[in-house]
Amino acid sequence: MRRNRNTSLDTVVTDFLLLGLAHPPHLRTFLFLVFFLIYILTQLGNLLILLTVWADPKLHARPMYILLGVLSFLDMWLSSVIVPRLILNFTPASKAIPFGGCVAQLYFFHFLGSTQCFLYTLMAYDRYLAICQPLRYPVLMNGKLCTILVAGAWVAGSIHGSIQVTLTFRLPYCGPNEIDYFICDIPAVLRLACADTTINELVTFVDIGVVAASCFMLILLSYANIVHAILKIRTADGRKRAFSTCGSHLTVVTVYYVPCIFIYLRAGSKSPLDGAVAVFYTVVTPLLNPLIYTLRNQDMKSALKRLRAGRRNVEEDK
Repeated sequence: MRRNRNTSLDTVVTDFLLLGLAHPPHLRTFLFLVFFLIYILTQLGNLLILLTVWADPKLHARPMYILLGVLSFLDMWLSSVIVPRLILNFTPASKAIPFGGCVAQLYFFHFLGSTQCFLYTLMAYDRYLAICQPLRYPVLMNGKLCTILVAGAWVAGSIHGSIQVTLTFRLPYCGPNEIDYFICDIPAVLRLACADTTINELVTFVDIGVVAASCFMLILLSYANIVHAILKIRTADGRKRAFSTCGSHLTVVTVYYVPCIFIYLRAGSKSPLDGAVAVFYTVVTPLLNPLIYTLRNQDMKSALKRLRAGRRNVEEDK
């Protein structure tokens, strides 16, 4: 049983103070500029991918790039839920967040994050079918099925977020109200609860940690089969192309899942490393997605060239 001492249950917390990331005062301006630049680049990079997939007929007709477009959309919103509040930590602005704002941030963080988790698994499954079942791929993964799977991921993410926010904020919060973290997340918020949090920690472990670990294992299993199939490709160019496409996805997945599993399988931990580790999957991963998927993906680079060529032709016609 975990319960705050020297507090009165008659006291009701109306807002929380997000203490943010620990940092030397002399680096405040530098860190503000770094995270502000990361946010801008994240939004522009993912918007570029989203517009490219939408505008290029060769891309938005393929499930792989439909999933990539959805991933970019999720990254833009996830970054907007996390980074602006993080940036405030490096300004003289008030660190207070209303109780309702904390509830909303926790919900959207877990809604978008879990949807992204399921989406990564779908992307691995899509690559598995494309490489290991190439002749049956058009039947096994068509546009209609892809849409259904994406909708299922959104619904599952919404249910997950609702469960977590309901369980977290059904507990009484009677002070203190300082969250030693840069966002309203479950482990940090539960430390302030004036009640037993055993059930919450168990649900967090099972619903987040185990689910994330299971999805990660499914992804690794898919890629083990993919690597086995790639090694059977006779041409060096074919192997290189397949490894390039899958390598970019696996890189992003690793950066996202490993820190996530590290934090939520240790829900009761108070390690100062948790904040720094969380930055990887909340801030860095949304930035890496557009960089990896455009710089290492030949189809995306070809689509960008076609869009630039089309724009030049339009300008010349004028």
